[in-house]
Amino acid sequence: MRKVLQPPDWAAPKGYANGILARGALLFVGGQIGWNAQQQFDSDDFIAQCRQALINVVAVLQAGGAGPEHMVRMTWYVVSRDEYNARLKELGAVYREVIGRNFPAMTCVEVSALMEARAQIEIEVTAVLPDT
Repeated sequence: MRKVLQPPDWAAPKGYANGILARGALLFVGGQIGWNAQQQFDSDDFIAQCRQALINVVAVLQAGGAGPEHMVRMTWYVVSRDEYNARLKELGAVYREVIGRNFPAMTCVEVSALMEARAQIEIEVTAVLPDT
């Protein structure tokens, strides 16, 4: 079971949900950054790293028998709020390409740095697989 929660008098959020009600097995995806499966960066571009981080999230979800449609919560850590906001259109296109139209509850936070010096983004996810 998965239900999007939207208070009746609130404006609709864009690209995320205000809340999700779900029941089932929990799957936690640790923070994924924009490097490939061999832990190497193919690019220092923000959007390219976002795309790779999302691909990494999907790979971990699939390893647990889930997909983007099972995500209920995402937390994004970015090293530049300004770049994130300036490139929202590109980011939205990459998000829909990799994740589709699955919009969990989401938080985005600017941080001064991530543990990997070249990383510009880190994304963690909670997913719920419905009871069968």
